[in-house]
Amino acid sequence: MAPIETVASVNGSNVVTNCDSSSSSSSTDVGSSERNGHTNGYANGHYTNGDKVSRDNINGEEEEEEEEEEMFPEELGLRIMGIGVEYPPYRVHPTDLDALADKFCPKTDAIKKVLSINRYTGIITRPSVGPPTHPLANLPCPPTITDLHSLFMTSGVPLAIKACKSALSDSGYSPSQITHSVFTTCTDSSNPGYDTFVLKSLNISPSIEKVLLSGVGCSGGLAGLRTACNIALGAKARGRKARVLVCATEICTALVRSELDSIVKEGEIRIGLTLFSDCSSAVVVSNGVGEDLNNNNGGKRRGVYDILGWKHKTLDGTEAELGFDVDPMGWKVILTPKVPSLTSTATPPLYTSLISSIPSKTLTSLLPKSSQPPNEKIKPTDLDWALHPGGSLILTSIESTMSLSPSHLRASFEVYTNYGNSSSATIFSVMNTLRKESEAGIGGEGAVYGDGVGVKGGRRGVVGCAFGPGVSVEMVLMRRVDDGVGSGDQGVVEVTNGVGGVSVGGEELD
Repeated sequence: MAPIETVASVNGSNVVTNCDSSSSSSSTDVGSSERNGHTNGYANGHYTNGDKVSRDNINGEEEEEEEEEEMFPEELGLRIMGIGVEYPPYRVHPTDLDALADKFCPKTDAIKKVLSINRYTGIITRPSVGPPTHPLANLPCPPTITDLHSLFMTSGVPLAIKACKSALSDSGYSPSQITHSVFTTCTDSSNPGYDTFVLKSLNISPSIEKVLLSGVGCSGGLAGLRTACNIALGAKARGRKARVLVCATEICTALVRSELDSIVKEGEIRIGLTLFSDCSSAVVVSNGVGEDLNNNNGGKRRGVYDILGWKHKTLDGTEAELGFDVDPMGWKVILTPKVPSLTSTATPPLYTSLISSIPSKTLTSLLPKSSQPPNEKIKPTDLDWALHPGGSLILTSIESTMSLSPSHLRASFEVYTNYGNSSSATIFSVMNTLRKESEAGIGGEGAVYGDGVGVKGGRRGVVGCAFGPGVSVEMVLMRRVDDGVGSGDQGVVEVTNGVGGVSVGGEELD
């Protein structure tokens, strides 16, 4: 069958798209075993282009892994000064995916299964840069990676500019005070990167030190924060100021046609198109050099969270379980049924490692006075959790593994339910939700959920946790910055009102 050539107007410019309904989305005939997590030379977690990656040395003897013992100081002097979150104006409902599938896809078993999952994710709406009638979602064939890059530049960059402006305003810094930037995205690839255009629009000096992260996927927000913290500490060691702008931007919803196409051609259950949304979020990190963070505006403290420590780990042999593969028709989401088990199993030991690296005096500062006997170890339930909502099973699995309640994960559930998974940009949205005054969270006393499970006030300590390709795990321990006026020793008030739990989705990886 001859290729179909179509011309559509997208954001004022013509897009020429060629597709052949009888061929794969790739120009090369590639078997299904070489797609979806295998296209970069990996199969089941092992490198296949040459010798297999092994932990054995050349003599066949197993190498011993030596993990460096690390203790963070009592006060790093690092603080998140402001957060900005920007969602686009359009909303995608579960019925919108049904309509696109009816229009472009035959009723295969795989399509039927995905559409069934779509109705039970627990997500009410997902923000998108365009409506379901957007030209890129309604071409005869999926948009190319060139089309998607054009959309990112015309819709994603303005979204990032707004998020950065919001974070700067929240921090109290002007653009001229920014010294470094760390940006990330997994839904665009270009040289120069999108950070160049965002910084230019913000009138930030072209001489600042820039970093653009790639390959970190959904963990990109916390990977960017970790990178910013290390940059800030390096500057502090030299006696220099560091005001680091961290930004994560993802335009995921435009991949829907490519994902539907793969479901039909490969017969696989691909759930990314039921979960992902569009967002840009940003934070500003300070190392405190040249300013008194605890005495400003009449003795009122500035900032949102103190950074107390962090950990990162890549799980061996999991490269094919979670990823974002490049493809002529965009990026293909890789999310296997093993991910909830992998992430929930990896979280407890990394949490233990992180807590063990924090001085006891610092940990004590996270608890209300007399809430626990001296020298008792801090428990996961003593902290709020800003957990990346990669899917409802990821949330509920970690809730169970760490013996948490819905109140500990209220912000993650709230963001997931109302906005879905915006990849790397999601974690800062969760952190921003947790800092709201008197927030009660999902199932709390909000207008949407009514009486239920939640807290008022928030726990002083917050664990941030996200998962990315690799599978990699990012974790950070933070402390809320109180305003310095009250005692900050009220703890939390549990709001139960007879409701014992919150059920959100749960079918998508069955």
